[in-house]
This record gives sequence, structure tokens and C-alpha cells, in this order.
Amino acid sequence: MKQNTTNSASIEVAVAFPADKTFVYAVPDSLAPFVSVGKRVLIPFGKRRITGYVLGFADREGNYDLRCILDVLDDVPLFPPEMIAFFKWVSDYYLYPAGEVIKNALPGGLNLSDSVTLGLTEEGKNAHLSHFLNPTETEILERLKKNNMRIKELSSSLNREIPLALIQSMEKRGWIVRQMELTGATTRARTERCVSPVSGISRDEELDKKLSVPRKEILRILEEHGEISVKKLREYVPTAANLIASMAEQGLIRICERNRYRDPFGESIDPDREPELTAEQQTAVSAILSSLGKGFATWLLAGVTGSGKTEVYLRLAAAAMERGLPVLMLVPEIALISQTERRFRARFGEKIAVLHSGLSAGERYDQWMRILSGEALITVGARSAIFAPYPKIGLVIVDEEHDTSYKQGKDLLYNARDLAVVRARQSDGVAVLGSATPSLQSFYNVRIGKFREVHLSLRVERRPLPRISIVDLRKIRDERGARRFITPELHRAVAETLQKGEQVLLFLNRRGFASFPVCAGCGEPIRCPHCDITQTFHRLDNVCKCHYCGFTREAPMLCPSCGSVHIQYLGMGTEKVEDAVKKLFPEARVARMDRDTTSRKGSVLKILRALKNQAIDVLIGTQMVTKGHDFPHITLVGIICADLSLSFPDFRAGEQTFQILAQVAGRAGRGQVPGQVILQTYAPDHFSILAAQKQDFRIFYQTEIGFRRALGYPPFTRMIQLRISGKDREKTQEIVQRLGESALTVRQKAEAFRKYVDILGPIEASVAKIADRYRWQMLVKSAKAKHLRRFVRQLCTENTGLFQTPGVRIVIDVDPFFMT
Repeated sequence: MKQNTTNSASIEVAVAFPADKTFVYAVPDSLAPFVSVGKRVLIPFGKRRITGYVLGFADREGNYDLRCILDVLDDVPLFPPEMIAFFKWVSDYYLYPAGEVIKNALPGGLNLSDSVTLGLTEEGKNAHLSHFLNPTETEILERLKKNNMRIKELSSSLNREIPLALIQSMEKRGWIVRQMELTGATTRARTERCVSPVSGISRDEELDKKLSVPRKEILRILEEHGEISVKKLREYVPTAANLIASMAEQGLIRICERNRYRDPFGESIDPDREPELTAEQQTAVSAILSSLGKGFATWLLAGVTGSGKTEVYLRLAAAAMERGLPVLMLVPEIALISQTERRFRARFGEKIAVLHSGLSAGERYDQWMRILSGEALITVGARSAIFAPYPKIGLVIVDEEHDTSYKQGKDLLYNARDLAVVRARQSDGVAVLGSATPSLQSFYNVRIGKFREVHLSLRVERRPLPRISIVDLRKIRDERGARRFITPELHRAVAETLQKGEQVLLFLNRRGFASFPVCAGCGEPIRCPHCDITQTFHRLDNVCKCHYCGFTREAPMLCPSCGSVHIQYLGMGTEKVEDAVKKLFPEARVARMDRDTTSRKGSVLKILRALKNQAIDVLIGTQMVTKGHDFPHITLVGIICADLSLSFPDFRAGEQTFQILAQVAGRAGRGQVPGQVILQTYAPDHFSILAAQKQDFRIFYQTEIGFRRALGYPPFTRMIQLRISGKDREKTQEIVQRLGESALTVRQKAEAFRKYVDILGPIEASVAKIADRYRWQMLVKSAKAKHLRRFVRQLCTENTGLFQTPGVRIVIDVDPFFMT
């Protein structure tokens, strides 16, 4: 029964639950002093208790009772009130619940919610004495004897699905019972015991006589150091932990608990010295600083590889900090954060925070609180750092702004590059988007006047751009073995480079040893049984892996189709290139940098450090080697096959190919010795390849923008992709058909929809099955963004049942990047 809350304060709450609106709750008088915007509250929601976020105080409409919040979960707010407008913008634009937006933004492990757990009754404990149990029932009762478990946890521990009918049957027999338990909230501040001296205590001769030697030493250390942690004190006095309690009772010292930040940085960094700026760098810094503090502006910093964009970022950050303005520095991948963070720490010391998914939940929480408290004025991070809890941001920098890694791939499908511009606009700040190969969208925004551009056309110290030679792979398509992918031109260039004591980078954007295992008996490829994709042979692990779902088969294997033992491993990957290079150049020190060799924490840094120290002669890598790394001793880059991304079923395939090639070519010649690039391709006349050879983005843009305009693709239109998937093919296909029919019906209801909205599909996805889920997609396009979102929102509202069909998932992706 609801209590009378007519006179209670009421608040607007966003819930950490898939709800498309916010809710109003009453605040009991006992909790009113503790409620403030940005704090978490525990609320009743249906029959459960879940976490909500306070967005503000609400005006009550009408005289009615509200449900009351149950508790306030934070001592201090977790985000400033100024961020609420940002959260609501993200929710509206990406058609995602506001509470779920906030949940995605905050450090993980904070939310409490009720979970249904299964517990064992007294009768269940003795069921085996009086009843015949099947093996599954026996295993369930044995697991529940140890502790209560959720059904999902129970299924996981048994390594199989437990039928709901079996659970219900065991409940009716009185063996198990369902219970509601609050779970979650595993992340919290870390504290440590500290000891401090008591002021006013005089050390007389009589007191000294009564104190033992260790106690006297403790007092001496406190006089010298002031407050000190017990852990540190034990380094001086090993028995300190046993002595401080009695010393505190005597009034000689004070003991307290202090929050202690978990350190994500590791080794300390020596301060650096500011280098002298080039004329172009100085011009860029002056131009951008002219707008700092004068309202919203977005700048595109288009600088060739090696032109010193990072130093421009550092100077801009220093100027912002001098004015007391927070700075947010985004990089596309975690692998780049260490390099960037070290540069910023060397310049700005302890004022730096880092935010990225590679941190533990506790480390991320501590960094979040350092930002919130104002202790860290600069945050360096990957895409999730866009939610750093600054009330206002003076400067947002997005390095390698073209990179697709800024697009989140699951849950809230935001683009951090685009959100950087939004945060700058809402803060009256400045956004700087930097790249040697700008995205077509950003350069188009320069052309229409939305962004301003500054350009760095020269490398630092006027080092020349690498000379790029194109090698036509069609001429050697009949070769066998390593000669099919290491041409005579590349072989000769590698040999000459190694002879001079310089380093080589070989690039192939495909990992593994062989990308196309095939049965020599029946001709069938070795496919993943859970995905519509061929598995890749990894010789080091001696397995065939699916790069979509992770399914593996040990090799050697029998053909799944005919049982033959004769499997041929066709195609290539970085492992095969590595094997060939070691055979061709046995004296060379060879390393590989791809997802297989960098999965362990610290492995990327280890490879980069070895490369910097010239302990590696030849580095073979995938796309991760292209992203902003500075390798001063690499003078030769060999691109094994430049065409792989051209075949993607994506309208951005040409753009991505140009960007990858230009970026990897830019790793050559960044030191004192000029660089060269051998670009091997089956499509030497493709405009993306030719533009990459000239390292001229504008040439590429002029051709590509014409195709986009003619086909009605971004930036001339906006798109929303609806991805439908399910494990039951027929059921999923039925939902797909109904959704497509409904989309056409909704389109007919409004003239604006008929005029401005185009529907493509639904059709089967290019990879029709991944992880046993059958996949379809539907694209909705419009030149008018407001009509596009209004159309999809109406489609969702009128088809709630379709979007909530059990076993079928419909994902809405606004501004999609990946069309597979």
C-alpha cells in the first residue's frame, strides 16, 4: 500500500533499466537532506528494487501518491548537474534510454538491483534420502548446498541450460525456493589506515623513559613526515601495526581512514622540455587559440603523418589549463593511450587522469572521482572518456578522428568523435579533430562552413614523406609459396634495409596463418558451424578459429563434410608472413603485432619498447600498427596486399582503404633517414590506391564525394540501421517481414516520411549467421535528420510487441559504421 506522499518532495529519476522515459518518485523526509542531483538512489520498480539516478527535482502534477525512494546510495554526486543535458541529448539522438546512457557512462560495478536467486529448503537438503533423483536434479541440489545462485549462474556451473519446467517442478516438491536479493555494487572507494601526529604533545624526559624504542621511532617519523600510511610506516618500523592502537589510546597519535587511489600509470615519467614549434605548428596553435574561451568552435587539424600534431595538442592543452579550462584528449585505441598519456604526464605531471575499458573497475572509479573532484584537469582516454564528469569542458581533442574505433560496437552505439563536438558545443568550448587522413564527413563539414581547418603540410624538421612504389600482384598470381605475397621488389627492399641496420614494417590486415582452409577431397571450405564464415588456421596454436564467435577446432582435423584428412590451408595471414620472413631472412629478429600477440596486459608496450630499442628488425602487424605510433627507426614499410578492405560490402570501403594505406605508409621515414613504401596490390588503378600513393586526401575526396552524392549516402544523407537477429530462423524471418511491412505502413502515414525517408530492405545480412544467430538488416535513409529519427521512433512506438519479441533482438544503430 502506498504511503501518503502528497506533501513530500519529488524528484525526476532515470532508471538503469531499458525504459524509454524518466520517472517521478517521492522523497521521504528522513532522506531529503541526502538527495541531490547526480546521486544514485534505490527505488522500487514493479516488484523489484533497482538503481536510479537523480536528474532533478520535479513538479508534481495533480494530487496523487507517489512511490518513495528507498535509500540514497552516494555520499557525493557521481556526475555534475551540467552533464544531464548531455545525457538527454545522447538518449534522444541514439534512441536509447536515458538511464542506460548514464549506466554506460559511469564506472562499472556501481548499480544495485534485485536478482532472483534459488535457495535450498530443509526438505531439499534431504531429498536424496527419500526420493529418486535424476542426475540434473542431484547436481542442482549439490550446487545449492554451497550457496544461493541465480538460474544463469547455475546453468553456467553445470555447463548447460536448465529447463524452466525442471525448476518449477523442484519448487512444487518443496526442494528449492526463489528469493529476491540485492546484488551488484561491487565497486567502491579503496581506503587505507593512516597515522598522524597529535599537535600540542610535548616530548618530555619522563615520557621518553616510558616509551619503547619502536614507539619513539614512530613518533620521530611522524614528526618528520606528518601523516603517513600504516603500510609505509611498517617499512621503517616492522611492528608498527601492533603498536599504534595503544599509542592512539594514550593520545600520542591519531589513526584515520583515508581514500587511496589505485594507480593505473605504473612507472613515473621524467618531465620533458617543450621543443621549438615549426612555423606551421605555430600558425595552427595561434589560429585555434584565437577561438578558445570565445564560444563554440570546431577545428579540423589536417596534418600529414609525422607533422607534429601531438605537440600542437600539448600546447593547446597548456593554454586551456592556464585559463582553468578542463581538457579532454581522446585517442582511438587503448594501445595508443600509454604513448599519449606518457607525453601528457611528462608535460603536466599529476594533473592527468586516464579513462578506458582496460582499467579495472576500481581504477576507473578512482580516476572518475579524481576528475569529479577537480584534481585532474586533463583526461586522456579512449571513446568512453567522452563521458568524463567535467561540468564544462574548455577543449576536446580527438586524435585520428577518422578512426572507426570511436564507434561503440555494442549496447549504446555512440560515436565518440561526434559526441566530442556535442560536448564542446554544450560547454561553449573548442573541439579539435586531428588526422592525416580526415573522415569524409569532417572534411565535408569544412567545405560547408561548419568546421574550420588548419593544415600541417610538412613533417617536423622538413623530413620528406616516404616514396611509395606500387607493385602489381596480378603479374605474379601464378607464383607459389612466399613468392605470391613477397614480390622480388619487396624482397630486395627488405634485404637492403636490413643490411643498413634499419627497421622494416610489413603490414597485412588479416591475422592467422591461412584464411581459407579447404578440404582437398570434396572441395568444401572449413566453415564455422555457428557462423556463415570460413575459419582461419592459426599454426602457432594448431587450431582453426572463427574470428566472429571464437569457435575453435584442433588441427589436424577431419573434413566435417566428407571425413577426409586432407585439408589444404589456403590464403594468408600475419602468421604466414612471419613464417616466410623468418625463412627468407634467418638472421633478422622478427616480431608480430596483432590481436593474437597483444591479448595479454602489457604485451603492446613490450613490443613497442623492443621496437624503440631496436631489438626488432622486422615487425609484422595488422591495422593496430597504423594508428599514430611513432617508429623513428623504420625506413621501409611493405604493404603485403592493399586490396583486402576494398572488397567489404560497405559504401565506406574506398575511404577506409585509403585511410589505412596512407596511415601505414606514414610509419616510414619518421626519423633522420628518408622512408620508402612498397605497396602491393591487385588493383593498381583504383583511385583509393592512387590517392594513397600520392598521400593526398584531397585527391581522394574529390572522387569519392561524387559517388556519395550520386548514390545518396552520407554525408548527404543520414542513416539508421535496424539489425534483427535470433536463433530461430523462421521466427526471426517472420519478425523481419512484419517489421518491413510496418515500416512501409508508417512511411505512408506522413507526407514528410513519404517525401524524405527511404527504406532499404529488410534483407539478409552479408554474414547471415554469427554465433548461431540468424541476421537481417534494414536501412532507413533521409537527408533530414529530424524526420529520420521521428520515423524510427514512431516505428518503435507502434510496434512495441515486435521490438520485445522473446528470442529476437532488434538493435537500432544511428549513423552506422559497419554494414556487415
